[in-house]
Amino acid sequence: QVQLVESGGGLVQAGGSLRLSCAASGRTFSSYAVGWFRQTPEKEREFVCAISQAGGSALYADSVQGRFSLSRDNAKNTVYLQMNSLKPEDTAVYYCAADRAYGIKNARGYDYWGQGTEVTVSS
Repeated sequence: QVQLVESGGGLVQAGGSLRLSCAASGRTFSSYAVGWFRQTPEKEREFVCAISQAGGSALYADSVQGRFSLSRDNAKNTVYLQMNSLKPEDTAVYYCAADRAYGIKNARGYDYWGQGTEVTVSS
């Protein structure tokens, strides 16, 4: 079992930055890849990015490539999502998810989810 808690969301102006954190419980966190998804009332949950178990590999959606960056500290059981050059269209609830397989872009492929943290980017 893995429990995930996101934090770091908030209100920011366009062009600004935020860093989201995904803190996990469990001694086997380093065995899990972590993905980030986002959702708005108008859209289905969409893939944002994912990081491999050791943190050596990461995937990004085209919409965030070059602006968002993932890292993880397995000693702290935490994954970080650095979001720069934020745009109003980045406004959403952001969720982190964990699974033993890396590279999954479909939300249904993840076993564990956090409760989400809201990001609002004003124009």
